[in-house]
Amino acid sequence: MKKLFVSAGLVAIGAASLHADEYAPDFTAMDATKPWTVSGTFRGFYDDNYNTTPNGHKQGSAGFEFSPSASLIIPLQQTELGLRYTYGLYYYQQRENTGANPIDQTHQVDLWADHAFSETLEGKIMDTFVSQQDPALTTTGNPLPYRAEGNNIQNVGTISSHYEFNQLFSTDVAYQNTWLDYHQSGTTVANFSSQGATYAGLLNQIENSISVNLNYQYLPDLSFLVGYEFAITDYTGNEPIAINGANVYYSNSRNAMSHNIYVGAQYAMTANLSILANAGFQYVDNYNLPSFDPQDAGSYQPTANIAITYTYLPGDYVQVGFTQAVNSSATSDLSGTGALTLYQETSVLYATLNHQITPYLTGSVVGHYQYSTFVGGANDGTPQNWYVLGFNLAYTINPFVSVDAGYNFYYLTTAGPLQGYSRNVGYASVTATF
Repeated sequence: MKKLFVSAGLVAIGAASLHADEYAPDFTAMDATKPWTVSGTFRGFYDDNYNTTPNGHKQGSAGFEFSPSASLIIPLQQTELGLRYTYGLYYYQQRENTGANPIDQTHQVDLWADHAFSETLEGKIMDTFVSQQDPALTTTGNPLPYRAEGNNIQNVGTISSHYEFNQLFSTDVAYQNTWLDYHQSGTTVANFSSQGATYAGLLNQIENSISVNLNYQYLPDLSFLVGYEFAITDYTGNEPIAINGANVYYSNSRNAMSHNIYVGAQYAMTANLSILANAGFQYVDNYNLPSFDPQDAGSYQPTANIAITYTYLPGDYVQVGFTQAVNSSATSDLSGTGALTLYQETSVLYATLNHQITPYLTGSVVGHYQYSTFVGGANDGTPQNWYVLGFNLAYTINPFVSVDAGYNFYYLTTAGPLQGYSRNVGYASVTATF
């Protein structure tokens, strides 16, 4: 992915930021001329629902963001090493007025190493660490759409290799570790009736996955692949997440193994139009489900990743994409028969339009629609919709200074016990890069 969010609502929303496993460091013109880059953004904003609370309980605030960033990229003969750190400080006037702490802070660290062992073998190591409160600053594929207080930690690390057998066949092998740790915790069996399940109990996890792709270069502009991914997800909150009489479900009751088999193709139809499409099915086995849960522990779910990119002029492009996957559920409510909510099945449709209006002025429109349904539990099959729309205008004053302004809209529908909300954010900023 090109760049993770620094703050939802304070930057234009890019659909690529929802797929951390596609992260790839990106050079800029300045990166190519020196190994280090330092930048800083100062942004003023108004957010009418910074706590992502339901309509009728919204709290709005004017504020500002200060976000410095430093990166170091070292290109060697066969190796590229990179490190980037981004800090975010966010001030909310409304909190100052009510005597609350007006400051949020975020930290993001990206590092990578890319080495060509030979003409046929390449290896990469990548890691992204984030500490955040806002739902859009995330390393994970499907972010929690609610603000979460405290220092919530997410880390995604990947080791991958690409080997070319010959001009027609190649293989990709990758290992990925995902770690989520939410600050909100403290539920016990004794206080469960008053406090309920916490984000830590529901979402804290370590996931390990390994994937293998076999690629076939059918034509210079057309390739195919077949792949397999195995993943193990351990929920580490060690807290009760649901109680049915004497039966207690704990965080690890939702531990799962999954097997994903898929096929795909990549086709450059013209110099301006390219298509990437992967599709398959995934078997999810909640192997640690207690014996007193009446539902089947295993189920089949479809998977997909489709992206179409059309570059109609240099610097001007349209991208439309779709993903289908499963993700952790922020609720665990039991059905009448005592069945636990296991996870969500999520479909995401996204689109981006980037247009260079003049040599110095660029406009962009981004949209994101996420449709999720619960699997198991009291809300089995119940949908939840998340709409995000963003507009941005950016003006380059000179190679070192740029300004931008924009507006983002968020709308989340109610689903079972999870409350919906709407959110409007306007912002303007200045960025200096050296």
